[in-house]
Amino acid sequence: MSATTLSLGFSPCPNDCFIFDAMIHGRVDTEDLRFEVRMEDVEALNRRAFAGETDISKLSYHAFAYCTKEYVLLDAGSALGRNCGPLVVSKRKILFDEVMEGDLTVAIPGKYTTANFLFGLAFPKAQKKKEMIFSSIEEAVLSGAADVGLIIHENRFTYEKRGLQKIIDLGEFWEEQTELPIPLGGVVVRRSLPDEVKAKVNRVLRRSVIYAMSDPHASKAFVKANAQELEDDVIRKHINLFVNDFSIDLGREGRKAVKVMFAKANELGIIPELHEKIFLTELPAKA
Repeated sequence: MSATTLSLGFSPCPNDCFIFDAMIHGRVDTEDLRFEVRMEDVEALNRRAFAGETDISKLSYHAFAYCTKEYVLLDAGSALGRNCGPLVVSKRKILFDEVMEGDLTVAIPGKYTTANFLFGLAFPKAQKKKEMIFSSIEEAVLSGAADVGLIIHENRFTYEKRGLQKIIDLGEFWEEQTELPIPLGGVVVRRSLPDEVKAKVNRVLRRSVIYAMSDPHASKAFVKANAQELEDDVIRKHINLFVNDFSIDLGREGRKAVKVMFAKANELGIIPELHEKIFLTELPAKA
């Protein structure tokens, strides 16, 4: 059987490199799938998905709502959990109510990121936003180019060292509102691919996640070569925060969290109305 080559997009962040390492480096059975890797910032990945340029992609859950006609969500590969949300930070002491008033300039990691969606839920009047690569946001706040910053990924672990302070954890905000884990990013596959190929991709990715979790040292060189923040402790904390059982399989609770996020966004008119089946597989009915 000849191999099938698929384009695969993910970010250089530690959690993505960690979960994809085994499948792109042949550490697990790929069932005759080969992957052409494209590593980019999360918002660049989101926009590539909007253009339908990638067969398989990690992307923000917020962004997925805009391309459900072209892509379907895999059960494996998600960054979804508790106590792992984006943070709103500042250089000077700023209170929640001051951000709520909407007069401050906010540095965000992209319009279609889940972080920006959550920020909009918490601060609907705060519309003075500057889009930039996530790794530039700390510096923008420190330099005064932005009053507050919406930080994601490994910057959760570096902002205090750089003299910034937390205004709110948007993950905690979400959990207080819903009592559900927070869906940050998921992995999608092109709907037009044959069903057997889509199922293969899901199996291979699940295998890759399980391998990474069972042997964390196997991916260390690949993760470190691509990490924005090279301190081993930061990399370890980053992976532990964003890779968990939901990364192996969303399960009922993970799916419920995704559905609630989309329902809230739809009520507010933030995303288009969804008509397609969003999950690759259907869960059996509860007995």
